[in-house]
Amino acid sequence: MAFAKAELARIQAIPDTQFEAYRKAQRTAIVAHHRKNNAFYRSLLKDSDTEDWSSLPILKKSDLQQPLAQRLSLGYNKKNCYINKTSGSSGHPFIFAKDKNCHALSWASFQDRYRWYDLDLNHSKQARFYGIPLDRLGYQKERLKDRLGRRYRFPIFDLSEPQLEKIIEKFTTTAFEYINGYTSSIVLFAKYLKQKEQVLRQRCPSLKACIVTSEMLFDSDKKLLEHYLGVPVINEYGASELGLIAFQNKEEQFRLDSELLYVEIVNDQDEIVPAGTLGRIVITALYNKAHPFIRYDIGDIGALSVESTPKKPILEQLQGRTNDIARLPSGKVVPGLTFYYVTKSIIEEDGNVREFVIEQLALDHFKILYTASRPLTSQEKATITAATFTYLENGLRISFEQVTQMDRSNRGKLKQFVSKI
Repeated sequence: MAFAKAELARIQAIPDTQFEAYRKAQRTAIVAHHRKNNAFYRSLLKDSDTEDWSSLPILKKSDLQQPLAQRLSLGYNKKNCYINKTSGSSGHPFIFAKDKNCHALSWASFQDRYRWYDLDLNHSKQARFYGIPLDRLGYQKERLKDRLGRRYRFPIFDLSEPQLEKIIEKFTTTAFEYINGYTSSIVLFAKYLKQKEQVLRQRCPSLKACIVTSEMLFDSDKKLLEHYLGVPVINEYGASELGLIAFQNKEEQFRLDSELLYVEIVNDQDEIVPAGTLGRIVITALYNKAHPFIRYDIGDIGALSVESTPKKPILEQLQGRTNDIARLPSGKVVPGLTFYYVTKSIIEEDGNVREFVIEQLALDHFKILYTASRPLTSQEKATITAATFTYLENGLRISFEQVTQMDRSNRGKLKQFVSKI
């Protein structure tokens, strides 16, 4: 982290007039590194002219659904890298790697942005509205990380009214400084506060801010949150494989990370579009030497502001990542991202399952549609069903349908969870 903080400060000190040259040099360097050291990336380059940035291939999530060992650069392995899985919220789950310097830089970037709001990522007490693995090892690991990180995690797998009342009571007795978590879960909490005619900061005067992430934040929801939480609401846009992509500044601009990432907006022909024009968000990780994320299509739609500069790019619009709410026979209410924890059971390195969508057809009936090179076995289906019971509740009907192609929204986005009730 000492290296990362110093390196981030060095990059931030580069004058505006020299910043475009820095970005170009770093882009050239990361492409040269992976061309030399990564057989997977060389196979994608084929005859591309690495001197012509626009001719480089755009990396799709589906390209990465193969064993991680085949995608690592020379000198890197599972023991000397940070390894994790994507959430699969776009329907394309995969395992990825970051070298340790790159991973540290990501955390340094988070710390830097949080300081904009007088929050200390290492010391400020956090109220966390996230999921948690329910297997014993995964559960204990996350709880340990919460204790070390001064976080208290609320159970978003059940947001029924009795649980929401318990959450209010916890805020009354704990000096939380900020809230962080899934947008839809915090919005549900704010709606309950509205129903109770309560403002959270009156119950918890130490509260300074609320940071929402992983899902879209609509203007109407932001107004609701700010009124009933009683603190500023900060929009965060990130991805586990890339780190922090954009963070709302005090001028309410959605500031993109230009220090560690290079962000492009492209059309259906993979051509860069002018600022103000909607297109696919394509991102290059400038410092990840373990695994290539070069011109990586993250699966979201957005537009740059005409006020953007190379050093201070601004994301004017962001579309995608909305998640519906699932309602269960018992009365429990769970966010769509709960299904990330269910579908972890089918994220395997062999990449058999390519895409998946969960449809809620009735209160007690969920259908899992998937594309795969082979049908799921009876044992795999039983594993997924058992995970559904663990994270949601017993007695649900789970059906499976293998399809050759998924239907997509008019934005080209594959929505992982869809409620049809």
